[in-house]
Amino acid sequence: MHTKMLSNSRDGALPLASLNHISIVCRSVEASLDFYQNVLGFLPIRRPCSFTFDGAWLFNYGIGIHLLQSEDLEKMPKKREINPKDNHISFQCESLALVEKKLKELEIPYIQSRVEEGGIYVDQLFFHDPDGFMIEVCNCDNLPVVALSGEPIMACKRVASLISQQHPHQEAV
Repeated sequence: MHTKMLSNSRDGALPLASLNHISIVCRSVEASLDFYQNVLGFLPIRRPCSFTFDGAWLFNYGIGIHLLQSEDLEKMPKKREINPKDNHISFQCESLALVEKKLKELEIPYIQSRVEEGGIYVDQLFFHDPDGFMIEVCNCDNLPVVALSGEPIMACKRVASLISQQHPHQEAV
């Protein structure tokens, strides 16, 4: 599927290419490392040995996660209730049912949400990492990405599939 990239240059925005990583301050790098590896499937990667602080780097799904050991555990925010309107990172998945089954097996509390737009449904699961940072897993690619001008930026999976079935040699926008 072809994805149309937005141009930042016309607005004078920074010439960015993609998201590289997010950094998360942790109470315990070891507990967070276990979570991001065994729950979310990230792989530990090398980090510069010149760093003089405790941490770990992980990578998968085209994004890095940098875990940083908190320098002051007392100042770490307390875990709150799961709130979909809180800061979070979202991951696309192929089967929300399998994700929900795994969360239940691991006894990780979560909440479900559903968004509807023009007859298209997006299902979401929200849960916390060991430090209360929110994670969303969804089937968000059901929803097309459309600029406010109305121009499609990326077709949803359903539309792209229909286009490829009807026109096997044409790429979806």
